[in-house]
Amino acid sequence: MNVSLTPGPDMERRILDFARSELFIRTFSEGMTLVEETATYLDGPGRAASKRLERDASLTYAAESMRLTTRLMQLASWLLVQRALREGDLPVSDALEDKYRMGARARREAGLRTIDDSLPDALLLLMRRTNSLFERIGRLDDQIYGEDGPVTEAAADSVQAQLSRLKQAFEPD
Repeated sequence: MNVSLTPGPDMERRILDFARSELFIRTFSEGMTLVEETATYLDGPGRAASKRLERDASLTYAAESMRLTTRLMQLASWLLVQRALREGDLPVSDALEDKYRMGARARREAGLRTIDDSLPDALLLLMRRTNSLFERIGRLDDQIYGEDGPVTEAAADSVQAQLSRLKQAFEPD
């Protein structure tokens, strides 16, 4: 389901504060550098390294390089959405759509796995760096947008109302 919600002012401020932060600038730079490094490796030294592998290892290399490329595309997409928010090219309400999220659900769907140590060291390093960044961005997404999706103002008010009732119920007369 791809529903676009209207964020409350607190959520919008939190999202835009992150997109305008130094942390975002560093994360964006790290992510895009990793994309470039991976593309350079896979198109050059990685291609040569894969040709020297045994058949089974070569198949594993192909599968892992596709998984790596997919994960990097997800990272780059998320980073570009945040940059679009920063530059005012995308409304916050659009960024709340599931297709732009990298939170816990996206990480579960990606199924981070144990890395096969029989692959070339350079590929293993790129995979580990990508997995680390993927996890960090997933945690950022959870913190910024909420782990199970954005928390609406109505839900926050409902929780506050419940807490107030509990407090009244247990206060001495």
